[in-house]
Amino acid sequence: MMSLPFLFFACALGAAWLRHRGVAMGFWVVGLVVMLVLFRVHVTEVLNIGL
Repeated sequence: MMSLPFLFFACALGAAWLRHRGVAMGFWVVGLVVMLVLFRVHVTEVLNIGL
């Protein structure tokens, strides 16, 4: 799940390399949003440690 943003960033680099600027920006924005959502979920997760 945490590799998903990096997959979107790789797709953005590929699209930029093929000179599809709009598609590259779309992948970049989606990757950034996914990264922020996953970070938000990770920060608010309760860590239950049973010793």
